[in-house]
Amino acid sequence: MLNISRNPINSKIDLSHYKSAKHVFFKDYYKYGRRFLTAFAIAGLVILFLPWTQNISGRGNVTTLTPGQRPQTIQSPIPGSIQEWYVREGDFVRKGDTIMQIAEVKSEYFDPNLVQRTEQQRDAKSFAVQSYGQKVKAQEVSISALIEERKLKLEQARNKLLQSRLKVEADSIDLEAFKTNYTIAQTKYLRADTLFKDGYTALKNVEDARIKLREAQAKQVSQAAKLLASRNEVINAKIDISRINAEYADKISKAQSEKFSAQSSQFDSEAQVQKLQNEVSNYIIRNKLLHITAPYDGYINKALRGGVGQTFKEGEELVGIMPANVDLAVETFIEPIDLPLMHIGEKVRIQFDGWPAIIFSGWPNVSYGTYGGEVVAIENFISDNGKFRILLKPDPTDHPWPKDIRAGSGAFTMALLEDVPIWFELWRQLNGFPPNYYQPTGAENAKKK
Repeated sequence: MLNISRNPINSKIDLSHYKSAKHVFFKDYYKYGRRFLTAFAIAGLVILFLPWTQNISGRGNVTTLTPGQRPQTIQSPIPGSIQEWYVREGDFVRKGDTIMQIAEVKSEYFDPNLVQRTEQQRDAKSFAVQSYGQKVKAQEVSISALIEERKLKLEQARNKLLQSRLKVEADSIDLEAFKTNYTIAQTKYLRADTLFKDGYTALKNVEDARIKLREAQAKQVSQAAKLLASRNEVINAKIDISRINAEYADKISKAQSEKFSAQSSQFDSEAQVQKLQNEVSNYIIRNKLLHITAPYDGYINKALRGGVGQTFKEGEELVGIMPANVDLAVETFIEPIDLPLMHIGEKVRIQFDGWPAIIFSGWPNVSYGTYGGEVVAIENFISDNGKFRILLKPDPTDHPWPKDIRAGSGAFTMALLEDVPIWFELWRQLNGFPPNYYQPTGAENAKKK
């Protein structure tokens, strides 16, 4: 009954006697509304004083804890052409398994017997080195023989010089004796001549004295000539010593020159042997590079260079591979304003893309579908996206991460900080203030110690 008429009935008739009127006109319609608003206000006031866990959220993706376990591409260090594939995308390969076979594209490596021919050249040079070594030894023996021969020749020449000097000395003594005999013979001749003139002796005695004088004079001259010959022999002996020294010095120098020439050729041949050995090793390693093998156990992700007979340059990516056994981690990015609040060992909650989760950011204990993480590294320099990179590993005290997650999938992270009332968190959010500066318990204990 809308009661919109200009002649209302309740002004003429008392409706309070009717049961239906009592239910319609005299009921308190706002009593439940007031009760509801009162209860809601009380509940809201209570909620404002409930604890709220401050957190720092970020977006990131799944990666690996060590760089060696991250997905990579396999390159060929040499240019070539693809000859045959031994795997397909998605295949599991073990370390050392052949992924593909390639062929040379450079003409200097076309010879299939290149390694054997280079080894033959190396062996020939090795024999040359041995020959030069034997020649050096022969020259050393020759030099030793020449030195010994020179020593003997010099000793012989010195002995001859000594004999010549002794002969000179003996001839000098003999010459003095002949001089004395000549003086005596001259004295006897003069005495005999004087006696002959005085008539005391015969002419025959004078003539005998004259003959003896001539004989003594001849002997003196002969001995003087012999002395000069002996002195000449001394000079000749000295000349022989000088000649022997010069002769054998020339012979020894020539032998040493040949020795040094042989050594130079030997060293040059040794250098060529080492160079050829290096080439042999390079050719052997290069032949091994014609088979592209897996660097570790993993899965073939994608063939980046397909087909057979297709050529490529050195360093070009051929195929992508993902390690089979990895230590998963999460890299996330936070704002620079939140960087002072992060510490090594900080606990973080993680939601992985594709895994259902019910998240209450302020009440992590009642969230469902999140997994625990722990900060292991904080980047010291800002990334290209204007944020700082944080690396997380699985929390050993929490339940393990799902086994089916893969590197590269997305993740949402929440770093848990202090517990504050909800009213304080609302006030902080409205004013745009950062979370409270947070120092974890472990860091405080370490600082106290």
